[in-house]
Amino acid sequence: MKLLPRHASIALLALLLPVAACDKTAEPTPPESTAKAAAPATTAPAIPPPTPAAAPTSPGAAPAAAGPLAGAVHPELLDPSKLTAKAPAQFQAKFTTTKGDFVIEVHRDWSPNGADRFYNLVKAGFYDDVRFFRAVSGFMVQWGISGDPAVSAKWQTANIDDDPVKQSNKRGYVTFAKTGAPNSRSTQLFISFGDNSRLDSGGFAPFGQVTKGMDVVDSLYTGYGEGAPGGQGPNQGLIQSKGNAYLDGSFPKLDGIKHAEIVK
Repeated sequence: MKLLPRHASIALLALLLPVAACDKTAEPTPPESTAKAAAPATTAPAIPPPTPAAAPTSPGAAPAAAGPLAGAVHPELLDPSKLTAKAPAQFQAKFTTTKGDFVIEVHRDWSPNGADRFYNLVKAGFYDDVRFFRAVSGFMVQWGISGDPAVSAKWQTANIDDDPVKQSNKRGYVTFAKTGAPNSRSTQLFISFGDNSRLDSGGFAPFGQVTKGMDVVDSLYTGYGEGAPGGQGPNQGLIQSKGNAYLDGSFPKLDGIKHAEIVK
């Protein structure tokens, strides 16, 4: 992940540049998906090639309870073309996590494409047994890479079109991660811990907000900090290729989602 300077004039460029080692005061980059955008083949990858994972150094929290990896994977998770239902105008999704429950209320008119993608992924169980792999205090918590590499591989290029930004990235608002390329949203999400309205101009379109359990969101483990290569947290390339085996072995304190469901 890269660091986002405050200067709006280079905010978009910062999404695509390596971390500036000499800039000690720069802020974390906006949440960025590793999904490949619909861009020319010469576009530089957002994440460098995976490197070997470090061996676990200390015990931590128990992994999330059984999800798709404990049994048969929902067949539609292996075929993104089948998960295209239109979401209700407004609905709620409940997330049961290792720290408790929180509820996201979705408004389709805020971000129609984002709301539809979220609705389909939750219904199919995509977010079950998934870890909160990037949690930066005061900034945001990010999740949405499947713990099963076979599922991840099917969704890396299953992107949705951008939506106009109609709501601001305020505390508790939920948004899809994206790269600096157009139409690069796929499955990764983030919840803002604070006011991240600076992300609005970058095309980050919130589709919902946490209406219950924001205290649970605030309590999610942030000890690993920013992700690799800019920080000591997980490498997204390795999550894609190795799934929960990598996260549970090298980052055992991460919190995770036990189950997510549409409740209203």
